[in-house]
Amino acid sequence: MLDIIVSVLTRTIIAGTPLLLATLGEILSERGGILNLGIEGVMSAGAVTAFIVTYTTGNPWLGMLAGILIGMILSGLHGFVSISLRANQVVSGLAITMLGLGLSGLFGKPYIGRPLPNRMPRLDIHGLSDIPILGGLLFNHDWYVYLSVVIGIVIWFILKHTGMGITLRSVGENPKAAESQGIKVNRVKYFAVMAGGGLAGMAGAYLSTAYSGSWNEGITAGRGWIVIALTIFALWQPGGAFLGAYLFGGIFVLQYMLQPLGISPNLLSMLPYVATLLVLFIYGLSKSGQRRMNAPATLGEPYVRGER
Repeated sequence: MLDIIVSVLTRTIIAGTPLLLATLGEILSERGGILNLGIEGVMSAGAVTAFIVTYTTGNPWLGMLAGILIGMILSGLHGFVSISLRANQVVSGLAITMLGLGLSGLFGKPYIGRPLPNRMPRLDIHGLSDIPILGGLLFNHDWYVYLSVVIGIVIWFILKHTGMGITLRSVGENPKAAESQGIKVNRVKYFAVMAGGGLAGMAGAYLSTAYSGSWNEGITAGRGWIVIALTIFALWQPGGAFLGAYLFGGIFVLQYMLQPLGISPNLLSMLPYVATLLVLFIYGLSKSGQRRMNAPATLGEPYVRGER
């Protein structure tokens, strides 16, 4: 029984890693006031780019960097349309999703079903992986898992304890006030959306170069949309992103474990969204929850420099 629990928890961490990376990225973007609904397309483009580069070079680290880069490029395009052209962010984000899915399907077609010779290696800390229970649970993962945790802690620290974090949050809450303090609002917004896109691209790279080790169309399986819900679930806080990502990762694992029992996969796939709605409903009933559950004040709104 204990072995089953450890196995489930280990697979939960693995399944939650791409959700964590992409959610952290979306938190950065939305904290800067930019709603990016293109996460699904960015993750897919990151997955196919990372796979092709890794398959060609044999180096999964180059694949990861390529996935991050394509994520930043696509999100930078979304930023240009949303920030510089001040177009509707919802429409732009949906367009990025369609663009990313289309490009990944086009360029990934020759690689469908091909196994990846070199996956991202596991971090082997001598002796720690042999510790009973905790060794297999915490010290037997690939580099993406540990990088996601480090990135989450760094983002939490930046947002909570640094001037950079205050600047980012002020731009998302009140860009006019931020501009009056000499802050380059549009520059901060571009940074937020591109950094967030880079993390989404990294999440996609994880799916193809570590999680599955192959490329297939639909590899993201709707995770990009789950990330949008997770960002709200996390209340735009990195700490909440950890909780939500691993919770949803656990539900992904349970889907495969419960299917042999005859439970409908469609019913199981509803569980993450039902859980999100339930938690937000309960949290929203409390007065403290109502105060904290508000999104960044100018999320999704175009900003015109110098306008009063």
